[in-house]
Amino acid sequence: MRSDLGVFLKAAVRRPLVIGAFAPTSEPLAAQLVEVVPKRGAPTVLELGPGTGAISELIRSRLPAQARFMAVETDRAMVDHLAQTRPWLEVLHMDAADLGSRIGEGEVDAVVSALPWTLIPERAQGRILEAVSRVLASGGSFTTIAYLTGTRFGPGRRFRGRLGAAFDEVLTTRTVWRNLPPARTYVCRRPIVATRHAKGAYDADHV
Repeated sequence: MRSDLGVFLKAAVRRPLVIGAFAPTSEPLAAQLVEVVPKRGAPTVLELGPGTGAISELIRSRLPAQARFMAVETDRAMVDHLAQTRPWLEVLHMDAADLGSRIGEGEVDAVVSALPWTLIPERAQGRILEAVSRVLASGGSFTTIAYLTGTRFGPGRRFRGRLGAAFDEVLTTRTVWRNLPPARTYVCRRPIVATRHAKGAYDADHV
């Protein structure tokens, strides 16, 4: 069975614009990313871009027994690897922009994403965020990684603006310097497409 790191490196070489990161997400950043995952009840949780499944393991460790856990992955090799190593994960081999064809509106309690947003075309970013907003429950949370190497420039700033247009609240967590590259997360709540109102987003320096 191939190791997670080996599969990640091969995918990064094969599809650098899809994988995006220099290295797998560090444990401190992954732990910060999954804090929105519910620990009680029977939640539905969706992961975008699970890769080799390292973050998926952390999500699973938080979930109650009655939870449903799905992941969306576009890379065929990653999908096959996940099927072999994480058979408990319900993997959807599809584009995240097409979530609505497989998941009903308002069905998901938390969406966790490690997608490399600044490498995704801006039109596609908008389609994915719209899809996430529609499947996310009104009281749910969406969290994603923001690498410091991208947040200071045009693409990263424009993506932050899209989050503000898609969600009523956007919080910025502390920076994890031990990640490669250093990164923080955005925690987004109250999807505007679901609540049918458009307030300005609130951006805190720390959660």
